[in-house]
Amino acid sequence: MSTEATLLERAGSQCELCSSTENIAPFVVSPHTQITVDHAVVLCETCKEQVEDTSNMDVNHWRCLNDSMWSQVPAVQVLAWRQLTHLSSESWAQDALDMMYIEEETAKWAELGMDADNRKHADCHGAPLAKGDTVTIIKDLPVKGSSMVVKQGTMVRNIGLAQDDPELFSGKVEGQQMWLRCEFCRKK
Repeated sequence: MSTEATLLERAGSQCELCSSTENIAPFVVSPHTQITVDHAVVLCETCKEQVEDTSNMDVNHWRCLNDSMWSQVPAVQVLAWRQLTHLSSESWAQDALDMMYIEEETAKWAELGMDADNRKHADCHGAPLAKGDTVTIIKDLPVKGSSMVVKQGTMVRNIGLAQDDPELFSGKVEGQQMWLRCEFCRKK
């Protein structure tokens, strides 16, 4: 039996992420480059396009990950983890990611294949943030270790971006320099 036929049989002739039966084909999960039963999944055209270009993701389409993240197939787990990570600013996706369990080796594969360009600083709507941007805080944020609260609607000008963590930015609020999470801001 060919590799493609084996993959289709394993997937039940449907997308292994969203269960669509239309326009399905094998997809190699990076960083691997060859289609093998262990390193490929069956995806529909919609999932394939959004896995390859996460800048245009349809958030509601990916609610299917609530089911597919429990797959026993490591390659499916890797893609589910990556997509949930890209969508982690959505509360349901973060909840799913927190519940998801994958073996240590599979987790390393998932992290290794994450494209560094896809893990950029982005606001609550997914708009890319750049050093020097102005953002508005979207909810009241208590500051750890103090009685201060950064109020909703506060403008933070001339932000800085964390080099090693795409979820954090820095800025001055009421004269104090602090780190804030990108998911709680909206770009101006």
